[in-house]
Amino acid sequence: MHVISCLDYAEMSRKTARIIAALVQLKPHCVLGLATGSTPVGTYKELIRYHLEEDLDFSNVTTVNLDEYYGLGPEHEQSYRCFMQRNLFDHINIPPENTHVPDGLTRDVARTCAEYDNLVASLGGTDIQLVGIGDNGHIAFNEPNTVFVANTHLVDLDEDTIKANARFFASEGDVPRQAITMGMRSIFSAKLILLLASGPNKASAIARMIKGPIDPQLPASILQLHPNVVVIAVKEALALV
Repeated sequence: MHVISCLDYAEMSRKTARIIAALVQLKPHCVLGLATGSTPVGTYKELIRYHLEEDLDFSNVTTVNLDEYYGLGPEHEQSYRCFMQRNLFDHINIPPENTHVPDGLTRDVARTCAEYDNLVASLGGTDIQLVGIGDNGHIAFNEPNTVFVANTHLVDLDEDTIKANARFFASEGDVPRQAITMGMRSIFSAKLILLLASGPNKASAIARMIKGPIDPQLPASILQLHPNVVVIAVKEALALV
C-alpha cells in the first residue's frame, strides 16, 4: 500500500485526476470505478477541466459506480445517479449507455445485485477503482460487520453513516436507511485502487486501515490484501499514520 500525503484538498484532487486522466489517454477503452460523496468532487472537477481545456476524450470509457441509495430513483436530487450526472457525466463526452449505477428502485434486489456483479466481471474488472473511507472505516456502503461480504448486496446503513450523510438531506430522517453496494469481490477486481481521504475525522480509520489487523469491523482494512492500493490523502487525515 502506497501513501501519498497532500497539503490540501486541491492537491489531493489534482493528483488523483492526473492518474485517472493518464489512464484514459493511454487506454481509451478503460473501465473506471467511481465513487460519490464530497471527497471525489474536486477530482471530477479536474477531469472536467481536462476534457474542456485539454480535449481529454471519454467517448470510449466505461464507468461503474460503487453504490446507490435503495428507494431513490435516478431523478431524485440526492440519488447517486443524479450526483454523477451533476458532478461529472453531464460535462464530459461519455455515452450515457457506458455509465452504470445500481438501480435504487429495483423490485428484484437479488437479481439486480447478481447482474451488477456479472457486469463488472464481463468488463474484466475495473482499471481504476476510486473509493473513499467512512469515519467508521466503511468503503462503498460495506459497513462494519462480522464478515466481509463478497457480492453486491442490499445493506442496512450504520447510524454513523446516516448521521454523516444527513448534511446532504433536509433532515436526518430523510436519509435512506438502506443502499445497494458493490461487495469486496468486484472492488478487488480493480487493477488499481485509489483511496481518497480528507479531514482529521478520517485519521483514525486511515491509521487502523493501514496499521491495524484485517477485521470486518473496519471494512477498509481488507485493502491490505490488494496488491495495488494507493492512498491519496490530505495530511490531516494521515496524522496518526
